[in-house]
Amino acid sequence: MTQTPTARTPALPGQARAHFTVPATHPMVTVLGSGDALLRVIERAFPATDIHVRGNQVSAVGAAAEVALVQRLFDEMMLVLRTGQPMTEDAVERSIAMLRANGSGAGGEGGHESESPADVLTQNILSSRGRTIRPKTLNQKRYVDAIDKNTIVFGIGPAGTGKTYLAMAKAVQALQSKQVSRIILTRPAVEAGERLGFLPGTLFDKIDPYLRPLYDALHDMMDPDSIPRLMAAGTIEVAPLAYMRGRTLNEAFVVLDEAQNTSPEQMKMFLTRLGFQSKIVVTGDITQVDLPGGTKSGLRQVQEILEGVPDIHFSRLTSEDVVRHKLVGRIVDAYEQYDSHNGK
Repeated sequence: MTQTPTARTPALPGQARAHFTVPATHPMVTVLGSGDALLRVIERAFPATDIHVRGNQVSAVGAAAEVALVQRLFDEMMLVLRTGQPMTEDAVERSIAMLRANGSGAGGEGGHESESPADVLTQNILSSRGRTIRPKTLNQKRYVDAIDKNTIVFGIGPAGTGKTYLAMAKAVQALQSKQVSRIILTRPAVEAGERLGFLPGTLFDKIDPYLRPLYDALHDMMDPDSIPRLMAAGTIEVAPLAYMRGRTLNEAFVVLDEAQNTSPEQMKMFLTRLGFQSKIVVTGDITQVDLPGGTKSGLRQVQEILEGVPDIHFSRLTSEDVVRHKLVGRIVDAYEQYDSHNGK
């Protein structure tokens, strides 16, 4: 796509024109979307820019900075389409958000500015049952990359940011590639005060409600028929945090979910279970602590203690990384504003 001063309108400071030719190998419907749905997303995101399509030619006229972003967007879309992966309305919206963030000089976590939308949207973590799990935002990609590079990673952020789901996908990937010999998934059963003996039923009946979200994610990522066999063999273990005490976890990929509901003592106990050839990912949302009044969250405290320690990484996700319904991100933002106004 080439950018030149506009010839159809009087030359104004900062105004430019850009042209883009879609290669014949890509039908226009893959670029513009069914019923021009993708084009409408782009037009809504750049209301002051005139975007025209004629045949396989796309042109944009407007403020130089906005036209440059449109140019980058189409370039990134073509890179994604070349991999055979389709563009969706959500992918286009996220690509625009990433380009705007980079354009504003926001390097994001760690100051990285090299990742492009195509880098994020084409990074496959795991393929299972006809679907591929991949990061959808720049912070999610950096979180996944951090898991590859560090022994202990903390994924901290609001609900819906994919912090637990992506960690479990990396765990399954590590197991399948034989980087580890087992997966251990755990979370504190805080609602029961971890006094599971007081609950009716078998051990499975007692812990199932607290661990069900982890089972559900596993069923998304693996052949459901293989999970009971792997659990029976100890290759996959799903257990309350209380059951980690006194153990050393070697050759394991360990995920601690809902870590905001650990006490400082529990967090220290868990982290010191780390064994050889193992990896730990701790996930949680420090705005949703369910501990009894007066009990400090181990996840909040551990940031003060371990920030900056080599081979330990803190990935912080925000409402912009929410990959559930768009309204979830708005709800998260609204609660953050409410808490900040009320001194929470």
